[in-house]
Amino acid sequence: MTDAAPTFVDDRIDTLSLRQGVWTTGFIAALFWALTAIVTVALPDVIAWGSGPLFAAIMAAGAIALVALGFAVPRLGATGAKITYYGPWLIALGVWFLLWEYTTAKTGWLPKPFFSPPHGLLNVYVVEWQRLLICIAYSLRLWGLGFFSGIAVGFVIGVALGWSVRFNYWAMPVLKLIGPVPATAWIPAAFYFFPTTFDASIFIVALSCGIPVAILTASGVASVNKAYYDVARTLGADARYLILRIAIPASLPHTFVGLFMGLYYSFAVLVVAEMLGARYGLGWYIQFQTAYSGYANVYATIVIMALLCSGIVKLLFVARDRLLTGQERGLI
Repeated sequence: MTDAAPTFVDDRIDTLSLRQGVWTTGFIAALFWALTAIVTVALPDVIAWGSGPLFAAIMAAGAIALVALGFAVPRLGATGAKITYYGPWLIALGVWFLLWEYTTAKTGWLPKPFFSPPHGLLNVYVVEWQRLLICIAYSLRLWGLGFFSGIAVGFVIGVALGWSVRFNYWAMPVLKLIGPVPATAWIPAAFYFFPTTFDASIFIVALSCGIPVAILTASGVASVNKAYYDVARTLGADARYLILRIAIPASLPHTFVGLFMGLYYSFAVLVVAEMLGARYGLGWYIQFQTAYSGYANVYATIVIMALLCSGIVKLLFVARDRLLTGQERGLI
């Protein structure tokens, strides 16, 4: 798994426009952002959604900023190169917002309550920001407890599976048996064995991320070149040294693959886990608003969850790159 790191100095992107002293892609993006602001203000809504003027102001401010960047980007050096990389995406966003606004709020082709215009989602953030912040905090608490406890246990089990033949003989068949079972299928058992629904939810999230970490870590430990162990033993290394200084560092690339898999699984399970009698949380909020056909609130919450997951994935990529780069340089 690799991060889609952009090549900010790619000469193929916007080279022609930059040679002309301006960033034409920024002007095109500004045009669509400005059109979206005009359509939002000029055409009446089929049904009132709220926050239309605020959305138009945001789009207009974005258009003005893009026009300014159109003149400034060729003179910004490396920063300008980073901005030009995202130029096509800025155009796509402008077109997307324009079509989204027109087909929902202005014409009703995509009707309420099943669809919401962009300023309908913005209105959710304006009106419900306090409750959403509480839900984010509750979700992060549940996800953090479940994810980090799950990967900790999964990592220890994975190292034991890859290192000990006897432990692998007994535990791997069990892990292969329960691994394909969705974590949510253990909800009845979790309710029985754990005293509260919160503890049961932590267990379900931990199970969803712990199993891929255990399997991938075991694979990494088992795939270490045996010659490394032989050389270390010849130099007097004991079992503790072999595990901590050879087996675990060598298995880290596999472990990170398991972490990425477990991260996505845990977020998918988080929504279900928060439906188990939770008082707050993004999953609980989605369920609550779905019951009242508040689909704009549901979409707004999905956007928050997507941004949270993407941010955590980005942090994990940074941690992986720094850790493995340090390992290659002999710092770890």
